[in-house]
Amino acid sequence: MAIQLISQQLKDVPLFRELTEKELEPIVRISQLRTYKQKAFVFMQDDPLNRVFFIQSGKVKIYKSDLHGKEQIVSVLEPGEMFPHAGFFRKGGFPAHAEIMEDAVLIVTPIDKFEEILITNPELCIKIFKVLGEKIIDLQKRLEEQILLNTQEQIIMLLLRLCRTNGEKENNRFRLTTQFTNRELANMIGTTRESVSRTISVLKKKNIVDITPDGYYLLDHMKLHDEIF
Repeated sequence: MAIQLISQQLKDVPLFRELTEKELEPIVRISQLRTYKQKAFVFMQDDPLNRVFFIQSGKVKIYKSDLHGKEQIVSVLEPGEMFPHAGFFRKGGFPAHAEIMEDAVLIVTPIDKFEEILITNPELCIKIFKVLGEKIIDLQKRLEEQILLNTQEQIIMLLLRLCRTNGEKENNRFRLTTQFTNRELANMIGTTRESVSRTISVLKKKNIVDITPDGYYLLDHMKLHDEIF
């Protein structure tokens, strides 16, 4: 039963979507299903990097901590996503913490065995390089935003990015599927909670941002875009 579930889930992962059942079979054989409760850590920053994960259900927060314990959120990952992307090509420890935000079921794959499969499957290697390329471009954009944009513009760019990564289209707006506090949004771009609060208040007055009764952001993507460009 577990093997069937792993196989079905991996088929839905963009990385494996074009693989045949025969091509996917060796990856399924080396993988395991694990259940994690909310607030549990999948791994800690600098733990030995020896496995990668695919989210079957639930949500995972990836964040870094500095020497003073200050948290900076890198991303919030949802079903179908893989982490960490640097796992196949980076030796040493995990580059960040991974904490469960909602009870989750993860597919766990050992890196050494996966790398053996990659050696015999050039097509899969190419797909991984494409995914990594997209991540590198995203990181470059974030760096450019910090250098070129003021704080309010950085917050707006963050909201636009969350529409893409953690949003669902509802009529003319995007509803974020994760509840973010102002402090969490601030941590994502290295600013203060007060700066986020001021910017959100301005955007609310312009009817660009709203919050649902159950605490989720509703964002007008087009109007957010117009605020920057």
